[in-house]
Amino acid sequence: MAEITNEQALDAMFEALEQEPFLEGYKTEIIEGAVHMTPQRDVHWMIIRKLLHALEDRFGRDVRVLSDVRIDFPGYRNGLCPDVAKPRYDAEREGEERWRPEDIEFVAEVISKSTAANDYGPKKDLYAKARIPVYVIADPYQGRVHIYTQPKQGEYHVETKADFGTEIDLTHTPLGLTLDTTDFPRG
Repeated sequence: MAEITNEQALDAMFEALEQEPFLEGYKTEIIEGAVHMTPQRDVHWMIIRKLLHALEDRFGRDVRVLSDVRIDFPGYRNGLCPDVAKPRYDAEREGEERWRPEDIEFVAEVISKSTAANDYGPKKDLYAKARIPVYVIADPYQGRVHIYTQPKQGEYHVETKADFGTEIDLTHTPLGLTLDTTDFPRG
């Protein structure tokens, strides 16, 4: 019997999950082979919208931005669906299917209580290993934003924390913008 690849296994897992009727209103990801389902909340979406608007203000309304789109990361069965991801301007999907992690220059995750450990743990590690230049975690429960930059040798070397209500200077990153968190709602 032929051994299945991580991608084939992820495809089969996502296909099976998509056939279930209970998925509406849930974000589904597979991290290290485990399925994680998170209900989407209003606060979650309001922060995602503000991040999308910041990217549109900087790059224009036609900026390519992904939300909850599957990107497969190296390692054991990692099919992540970042809340917000921005591919490089010249990036192209692999074949006709998926974006490659190495083509993503920005990822943002908005914390949900049930999966916060993933955002601060395995997802942060996977994003650093993929050398994604900017990883932002917006945590409405803490009222804080965590910014990770300068990925090298599988980890981020710079972490910046800022409370909601501040402007965060990301002009030194590929984003080249200042992120205003003034209106980010708390959870």
